[in-house]
Amino acid sequence: MAQKVIKIGTRDSELALWQAHTVEKKLNDLGYKTEIIAVKSQGDIILDKPLYELGITGIFTKTLDIAMINGQVDIAVHSMKDVPTALPIGIVQGAVLERANTLDILVHKGNLDFLEGKGTIATGSLRRQAQWWNKYPNHNVVDLRGNVNTRMQKLQENDWNGAVFAAAGLERINLKPENYINLDWMIPAPAQGAMVVVAMANDDFCRDAVAQLNDIETEVCTHIERQFLKTLEGGCTAPIGALAKYNEIEDTIHFNGVLFSIDGKQKIEVNKVVPIEEWKKLGYNSAQEIFANGGTELMATIKVTLKK
Repeated sequence: MAQKVIKIGTRDSELALWQAHTVEKKLNDLGYKTEIIAVKSQGDIILDKPLYELGITGIFTKTLDIAMINGQVDIAVHSMKDVPTALPIGIVQGAVLERANTLDILVHKGNLDFLEGKGTIATGSLRRQAQWWNKYPNHNVVDLRGNVNTRMQKLQENDWNGAVFAAAGLERINLKPENYINLDWMIPAPAQGAMVVVAMANDDFCRDAVAQLNDIETEVCTHIERQFLKTLEGGCTAPIGALAKYNEIEDTIHFNGVLFSIDGKQKIEVNKVVPIEEWKKLGYNSAQEIFANGGTELMATIKVTLKK
């Protein structure tokens, strides 16, 4: 019997295609035959609305989910931070690739004087907006949508002082400019810097193939972060940051999670170091701590604010 050709579904942006080709090469190196099929997602098409107005959950993944369920593609490659914490019935996480840079960066115009006074920065992320306002309450934050190439172009065309990007995305397609600073004070999105491959639950051939690409450390850390997100959110979008790191020497996990109000004025944070054995419920337990420290009321306020 001829070996099955694995059809790899992806968005058609430069970054998404880079990610798909990375997975394709890894599968080819293992001896699998592949074909890349690119589709446009609603998140790429509708650029004039803030993400949270679009019902953020799955806006970048829905089109590929449908293509997989319909049998047009066998697997799909995503930036893991774009993937809803609950996958559609019949679709499963097949592999999480080794994580890249987790940092957010500020791309600027060569002058950082505005950080000491008034300024305007751009981002389409509630999480980045809230954290920016928490640190720079006098600044103006404007909405910025589109793939990384589009956003970089919009930054150049407007009189904004800078825009916030995930370092990993710009590094992967060699778009990271000279004028940037690391925002090491900004807690990243859950699973930022990680790529995930999803497959159909009943497709043993593809699941066995992609399982060989899995990085266990990244899988564990992103599981903790996404569990934290899922427990807090309950299907609503909110300014949530989370980062789990494995310390090989001490065999521990360090977890930092945070929930902000939309305006950045309220911040509820949790910091934990636990033995690696406790990783499975770490995200859940950390979220419960956030709830106990005012997070329940804050999440209720966020939901009301976003409905307006």
